[in-house]
Amino acid sequence: MVIPFADLTMDDIALVGGKNASLGVLTRELAPSGVPVPPGFALTTRAFRSFVAENGLEPQIRGALQSLAAQKLTLEQVGETIRAAILSAPMPATIAACLTDSYRELARQLGQRRPAVAVRSSATAEDLPGASFAGQLQSFLNVRGADALIAASRRCFASLFTDRAIAYREAKGFDQLAVAVSVGVQQMVRSDRAGSGVMFTIDTESGFPDVVMISAAWGLGETVVQGQVEPDRYMVFKPLLERHGVQPIIGRDCGHKSVRLVYGRGEEEPTRLLRTSRRLRERLVLTDDEVLRLARWAVAIELHYGGAMDIEWAKDGPDGDLFIVQARPETVQSGRSRAMLRRYTLQAEAKPVLSGAAVGTAIATGKACVIGSVADLDRFPDGAILVAANTDPDWVPVMKRAAGIVTDHGGTTSHAAIVSRELGVPAVVGTGHATTKIANGEPITLSCASGDRGHVYDVALPFTCEDIDVGTLPVTRTQVMVNTADPGAAFAWWQLPAKGVGLARMEFIIANLVRAHPMALLHPERVSEADRRTIARLTRGHADGRAYFVDTLARGIARLATPWYPHPAIVRLSDFKTNEYARLIGGKNFEPVEENPMIGFRGASRYCDERYREGFAMECEALARVRNDMGFDNVVVMVPFCRTPDEADRVLAEMAANGLCRGKNGLHVYMMCEIPANVVLADDFAQRFDGFSIGSNDLTQLMLGVDRDSEILAPLFDERNPAVTRSIADVIVRAHANGIKVGICGQAPSNHADFAAFLVREGIDSISLDPDSFVRTIHSIAETESRLAKTAPDRRSGRPVKARQAAE
Repeated sequence: MVIPFADLTMDDIALVGGKNASLGVLTRELAPSGVPVPPGFALTTRAFRSFVAENGLEPQIRGALQSLAAQKLTLEQVGETIRAAILSAPMPATIAACLTDSYRELARQLGQRRPAVAVRSSATAEDLPGASFAGQLQSFLNVRGADALIAASRRCFASLFTDRAIAYREAKGFDQLAVAVSVGVQQMVRSDRAGSGVMFTIDTESGFPDVVMISAAWGLGETVVQGQVEPDRYMVFKPLLERHGVQPIIGRDCGHKSVRLVYGRGEEEPTRLLRTSRRLRERLVLTDDEVLRLARWAVAIELHYGGAMDIEWAKDGPDGDLFIVQARPETVQSGRSRAMLRRYTLQAEAKPVLSGAAVGTAIATGKACVIGSVADLDRFPDGAILVAANTDPDWVPVMKRAAGIVTDHGGTTSHAAIVSRELGVPAVVGTGHATTKIANGEPITLSCASGDRGHVYDVALPFTCEDIDVGTLPVTRTQVMVNTADPGAAFAWWQLPAKGVGLARMEFIIANLVRAHPMALLHPERVSEADRRTIARLTRGHADGRAYFVDTLARGIARLATPWYPHPAIVRLSDFKTNEYARLIGGKNFEPVEENPMIGFRGASRYCDERYREGFAMECEALARVRNDMGFDNVVVMVPFCRTPDEADRVLAEMAANGLCRGKNGLHVYMMCEIPANVVLADDFAQRFDGFSIGSNDLTQLMLGVDRDSEILAPLFDERNPAVTRSIADVIVRAHANGIKVGICGQAPSNHADFAAFLVREGIDSISLDPDSFVRTIHSIAETESRLAKTAPDRRSGRPVKARQAAE
């Protein structure tokens, strides 16, 4: 009837269900190697079947389910009938005795008279690779004493037939009567005095496998699982976890954590929900060392199980120890083909009315159905978009009929988000005001296609969906890389066979994540009172503006450097124009007004100037942190808009003074080749840099004297003009003659297949493309290489003579 966790294996699923079998594996095989798991035991499915048999419940259960199948009774009527029968039946004496004896033995082991335990249902079809059953059965926390344990176990039996569990099994095709329930009894960790949460060993939205995603909130973990709070979120890069002396935490966001679940005042109130104090809301639940410890345990668990995992953890308040309390296979992303990339794209522009965390990567349109409570679920029409305060598991029957889901509260690791992913329903969660801002019955669009932030529009927008088989993409001699800017969308294209990041735009991170002007963060006394208040809100939780800027920028860069590690990630130093800098919070106080910012105070000219030197020092500090502290030595630094060799020398000296010395610790420094002077003086610049990256946009406008933003002159702006192409061809030859690499990160090869072919013919080393043009352009590159290989191949290498000579 009862088996201790330490005696269980995965072969015991039929006896104790997936959840308890997994706890057995953790206890037997991972706890000895340093992954701590609270002790406990499982009441087996034999006990459940004995309970049903001794109380003669099977005919009643079978009859109710047959009435549901015949549509004679509703789901609600059937669930209520079965649960009432189970809850009114007495617990057989043999089962009660087994529970009492096992509880007393656990108390003896722990040295406590009436230890608090968590009592959780574990079904035989639960926590398997094909179905998580997340949140479908019930758990009971802070249960004390044998009598309370027996009562909680009976309620676990009844939870096998909650409406949501019946509906879920029906959706997954499980035989309702073939599924049995076990009960897990586990020592409670006093996380009500500390914190707890969930972690995944895979990015739950994109399927990127090299990160651990951790959510954390104060108190017992049910608030995170049930989506009642916006938790802290951490992201750790797995390949660098074991490198000595580095901390690869690439994401760290402080959530609102508005409520916390704590122990109650007795058996009548085992837990209670409290408002979180402002002090705790603004504090992170975990230290960096604790984040890394959890991530290492997560990787150990993943390696042991041989697949991506969904793990629950808890921190004990009295002694500060961390524990793993559950582990189950991740059932959505890990089951998808890594060769198939599905891309959704909006075909029209609109301003979003709400934003929140994106669940999935799809787009959905439909009429909004705003639901206030479970009592209103019967008015939900098929194909509508469900709008609710939060998506409780009881709502699963309508979730599977929804085109999309929008909630006020919740995070990406709440069980509602897990179920949404499993059902393939896109969701935008934690928007804050969906139920008040969205009108019931109005057409809306929700998009999860632009990264980790989802957006909701108050209009039906057209969109497309494309499936790409990346396994069929050709292999090329030319290194094909990607241009990227948004850390939130960094993993969206990880399946592409790119050879790294050819251009990571630092200014996008500053504009969208930092948001404030670097100098305004350093000197808030020089900005308006309104901007000071905004800066104070932004920097809350950081020591000062400098710490906020460096930390935010560093983690943004690290995320961009992650998807194709260890291939290079070329990060361009900030290249705002003065009018763009002025639009940042506090920016107008630090920027001159220029007639032509395009060729004004931008790029390299700023870095050594007293008006921005302090800001540049922070950029260098962030890059040094990414390379040295986080371990991303694949980051290459690139200097934009460098007008003269003397300016290059000053910038390199300024970088070295701020911890970025070219050549030290393998640091490569590249230069944007985007000014005619860069072409004319290519030999001089090549002595100072490790590589060139051609910026075709600026080079074209300066070579032709055409403002690239001018609608009047737009017909004249053409990167394929001979003046531009001859300059590029010349730079390629001279770069190779000087022994440095040369690539291109401008827009031209993404826009024009013939331009990409020209670059291949000239022997360029790498071409960096916008991700959405990668597939079509890599085919063009491969075709060009194939044609060149057939015309006058070199006998020694098999490469076309012109390309070989250019490379040499």
